[in-house]
Amino acid sequence: MDRDGKIKVLLADDQTMIRQGFGYVIGLQPDMELAGEASDGEEAVERAERLRPDVILMDVQMPRMSGIEAARRIVGRQPATKIVILTTFDDQDYIYQGIRAGAVGYLLKDADVEDMLEAVRSAYRGEAAYRTGSAASALSRLASSEVPASPGAPGTAVRPEGMEPLTEREREILQEMAYGLRNDEIARKLFIAEGTVKSHVHRILQKFGCEDRTQAVVMALRNGIVQ
Repeated sequence: MDRDGKIKVLLADDQTMIRQGFGYVIGLQPDMELAGEASDGEEAVERAERLRPDVILMDVQMPRMSGIEAARRIVGRQPATKIVILTTFDDQDYIYQGIRAGAVGYLLKDADVEDMLEAVRSAYRGEAAYRTGSAASALSRLASSEVPASPGAPGTAVRPEGMEPLTEREREILQEMAYGLRNDEIARKLFIAEGTVKSHVHRILQKFGCEDRTQAVVMALRNGIVQ
């Protein structure tokens, strides 16, 4: 976040119209700032290192280096930077590879503007933003994978021995997290206050020893706590 308290966003996409469109919308937001643009994967890595954005909207298919590889390199060097994969296709493999690379979100290019903005804000808050039909399958696939993910990527956390058991409400909320619901959506579904959901999510992360929601969901899937 910059000195004005705005979320610094980097756009990485080889399509000029996508960058211009998303960039214009981001520039209108009182809580966001367009930190820069990149037209290919290598440029994204270079710009990320130089500009230190809070969130990167990263296209999957770009010249010179794919968005997945760029995400892997950026997260390895700058774990505080949150990456939302941007693509045309709701493809389970892309989501899977993106999560393994360290991305915390997956957004379709034809998503509503509000969905794009919410994905940026969710990523900045450390929340997962996998809002597509293939996300649950990709998370389950990652949970059953024996191959280590990138350093700092979701799925690299190890469940601590003797972990304090989850309460019934925590399990309920964790299951909704696995479905990709945001805190406000969970609150409405369970008829509880959003602040209560936030408190439970914080407690769940503490019990699992995880830094973000995606790590907790992957660990829960691996241990059969949620489906």
